[in-house]
Amino acid sequence: MTDIRSAVAGERAELADMLAGLTEDDWDRPSLCAGWRVREVVAHITMPYRIPMPRFLAGMVRAGGNFNRYADRQARQDAATLTSAELLDCLKQNVDNPWKPPGGGYEGALSHDVIHGLDMTVALGIDRQVPLDRLRRIFDAMKPRQIKYFGVDLTGVQLQATDLDWTYGAGEPRTGTAQELLLWMSGRKVPKAHGG
Repeated sequence: MTDIRSAVAGERAELADMLAGLTEDDWDRPSLCAGWRVREVVAHITMPYRIPMPRFLAGMVRAGGNFNRYADRQARQDAATLTSAELLDCLKQNVDNPWKPPGGGYEGALSHDVIHGLDMTVALGIDRQVPLDRLRRIFDAMKPRQIKYFGVDLTGVQLQATDLDWTYGAGEPRTGTAQELLLWMSGRKVPKAHGG
């Protein structure tokens, strides 16, 4: 348990350091999350630390029980009302926060932060390499339902990481670095300059 919590805290701390070096223009640039700029992504990452449960449940009711609709509305609202400094400060203050997604455990929290971190760094052209031990933890905990969540069809495909001893599925090989494959499995459209 301590190791995975350390991995989550390490990822959040590194993301905070990366964000601290961005300009205001960078915060307004598009991410790999469709329709979200960097600031919406950070608003989303920090949402569990800022939104109390009653407010979350009320937002879910207004969104008809659709989490993606609620998360999108909340990220856009928070990105419009909170400054980049406030969002960054929230992330810094919650590096050790014990939040984990329902049913996802701490591996789910790590996956959440890693994927959204890549949404920002890849879109901004920042060559940040996620430590392989963190990617290994995400892959080892991965279940078919999690891949299905993103709508990616892996029928007849075997994923093969070029920088990690890891494969998934069976069929025609699709190779890439572990983080490239993670983005692809997450349904991200990666710019051509980044292997997409």
